[in-house]
Amino acid sequence: MTVLKPGTNCMGIYPVEDTGVLVDAEDYYRAFYHTALAARSYLLLAGWQFDSEVRLLRGDEEHGAIGDTRFLQFLQRLCQANPQLHIYILAWDFSTVFSLEREWFQDIIFNWTTNKRVQFRFDSVHATGATHHQKFVIADGAIAYVGGMDICSARWDDRRHMKDNPDRVDVDGARYGSYHDIQTYHTGPVVGVLLGLFRQRWRDSGGGELKLPQAGALTPTLPAGAFPLPTSRVAVCRTVARTPLTNQREVHEIRHLFVNAIMSAQHLIYLENQYFSSQVVFWSLVARMSMAERPPLQIIMILPDRLPLTEELFLGLPQMRMIRALQQVAGKTGHTLSVYSSAEMDHGNRKMTFIHSKLLLIDDRFLTIGSANATNRSMGLDTELNVAWEAEPGSRKEELMTAIRGLRASLLAEHAGLLGCGEDWRFENVENLTRHLECLADDHDARLCRYQPDTTFENSDLPEVLEPIQRVVDPEHPVGNELIFESLTKSELGSFARGIFKLSQMIIGL
Repeated sequence: MTVLKPGTNCMGIYPVEDTGVLVDAEDYYRAFYHTALAARSYLLLAGWQFDSEVRLLRGDEEHGAIGDTRFLQFLQRLCQANPQLHIYILAWDFSTVFSLEREWFQDIIFNWTTNKRVQFRFDSVHATGATHHQKFVIADGAIAYVGGMDICSARWDDRRHMKDNPDRVDVDGARYGSYHDIQTYHTGPVVGVLLGLFRQRWRDSGGGELKLPQAGALTPTLPAGAFPLPTSRVAVCRTVARTPLTNQREVHEIRHLFVNAIMSAQHLIYLENQYFSSQVVFWSLVARMSMAERPPLQIIMILPDRLPLTEELFLGLPQMRMIRALQQVAGKTGHTLSVYSSAEMDHGNRKMTFIHSKLLLIDDRFLTIGSANATNRSMGLDTELNVAWEAEPGSRKEELMTAIRGLRASLLAEHAGLLGCGEDWRFENVENLTRHLECLADDHDARLCRYQPDTTFENSDLPEVLEPIQRVVDPEHPVGNELIFESLTKSELGSFARGIFKLSQMIIGL
């Protein structure tokens, strides 16, 4: 069953020369650093957050670098060394809710204290209640990075996720916990498509037409630590809510992508995400598990089991209830649903690795990575950008599936604390995967542990009190328009209806 459908769940499927995945910020920040050094004409950066003082390199790599590796000082040095280089930075104009977590006066810091060829813009042109959540970088029209990573404080980590890492400090020098994320890279014609998206965002934000210099002769190199994906095609997928301030139409490609991918699953659904609160993703899983004529699934989720307090109240409680409901459905329909976190024991306390990645993998034949969380707002309200690959019939199908399987195995080995131990192969076999993960979850020496949500507020009146606020914190549509199933196709609605009916039967039978 083919997942990718241009015009429905993706903007299009485009030619690509080199494409692949970078895991964790050590490898991505290093890749960005070397790409920026090689750029001759322009760098374009769009993100949810940027911090001027973030160190791009750490440890021996930082000591061996020439000059300052802090983000803004590094960009300033590039412009001084190359009079032809122009840098454009587009950041979400964050709400006051995030003011204590953000660097203040960035428009002054970036625009008035640096070279005039560094141009920084705050972008607030989006639907009511939305955010600009896309995270992508383009250099000279030759290479692009897309994913869930921002170049900001307290995000850097390496794949070992050590309990104590002297290089894991924020811009103020304070230590923070281990952090997991994923980014992708691309060369070839697809970069031009991403360039068009950046141009539109810049224009819509009020920056006018972006007049880029003629691209220089940047020759992209494969980033160190990368997972190459042997394919010649990659899809670009978006979420964009309607706003009267621009001519941009409403786009729900990522929403349809998740639904179609989940419904296509034959054996395995593997999801890594910062949150799980999307009603459309929840009902997709219910609908797929309710199809008695389809093979049984192993559904594996990697989530953080603790969120910051405000997120725990508004997103953690719905997440806990959704997962519990899914586990009941799985138990009654013959599927397995296992939810894990990654943590290390420290004097009897769990020190969790915060999962910030946004990945959905189906049967080792389909993979999407990007900025979209498994939340309502990422499916319909926020401005999001994902890429996707699919192993279709052809000469390279098996190669791509092998590469996707290798990435999945490496990620699970990382979460279990077994990366580099020669154990990756144990995570490749789908048939015994859940059994192997359960054994690891029982092993106190392994990092993999069962999802243990905070139930402190579950039996209080707080969930009911917070429910109206949750609709504003995590809506799927601009505030005032909360029709959950509004943009589903007829076939998707049919599958959901069958799933809802099946679930109601099980509830009555409890």
